[in-house]
Amino acid sequence: MSGVVPVVLVHGGAGAVPLPKRPVHAEGCKRAAAEGLRVLLETGDPLEAAIAAVVMLEDDPLFNAGTGACLTSDGTLELDASVMEGAHLHMGAVTCLPAFRNPIRIADAVREDGKHTFYAGDGAARFAERAGFLRAEDGAMITEAARRRLEQVLAGEADRGWAGSTVGAVACDPSGRVAAATSTGGTVGKTPGRVGDTPIVGAGTWADDRAGACSTTGIGEQIMRFSLARHAAELVRSGAPAQEAAEAAIAGFGERIGGRGGLILVGPRGDFAHARNTETMSWGLARAGEGTQFGF
Repeated sequence: MSGVVPVVLVHGGAGAVPLPKRPVHAEGCKRAAAEGLRVLLETGDPLEAAIAAVVMLEDDPLFNAGTGACLTSDGTLELDASVMEGAHLHMGAVTCLPAFRNPIRIADAVREDGKHTFYAGDGAARFAERAGFLRAEDGAMITEAARRRLEQVLAGEADRGWAGSTVGAVACDPSGRVAAATSTGGTVGKTPGRVGDTPIVGAGTWADDRAGACSTTGIGEQIMRFSLARHAAELVRSGAPAQEAAEAAIAGFGERIGGRGGLILVGPRGDFAHARNTETMSWGLARAGEGTQFGF
């Protein structure tokens, strides 16, 4: 396939972002999408593009990924991330990773290393150090907003659990090659060791050049049960346009198990979509020759 317009689509998490904060969340996604497209046009690599977009969001403390991620019940960071490329279905993932900046790059290093595809906890940290990544200084990635949110949850002043603002990106190059990347801090006040959908290929992340690339966001325990990312991509494989596939996947997710969340999706023809059944899901889009768009 050739002649596809290169595209990068980004999400900043499904949930209920307060009205005053919605524009800045969407602007962050727009900037990340633009950076992803710049990398895609420069390198020709859709996975590098998706990773570059996610790195920008991991470095933005507004989002629940990397710096600014939500905290466990012990007040610590346990970070999840995964990447997948659609040409050969290679993937890499980490879960329960302690405070390392840009866990998405560590997930990609797992993919590149190739010995294993998924590391957890202390094993993920040791792999990261062997690969040349440095632990962040104590507290350097924890924001005051994350501390306040945990304090509210532990005091019973806010709901425990789903934090929203997981981040993800999908990309498609002119040849129809696709890739996806997703990163999160998980849920507020989660029990240490909890694993959500983000590092689970097929649930939080999926990419296949014969179907499409998808990154999801929402209640991870539900997304895993439905294999939401692969479900959406397989609808594209069956012939559905991306927007139709995305909306059908979210509808089925809600109807079958009462699932709540959203997704972004790109097909190998370069068609793209975002869908949600939550109040908000910030997103940003960049297409070659067409500028950027954003919304929530």
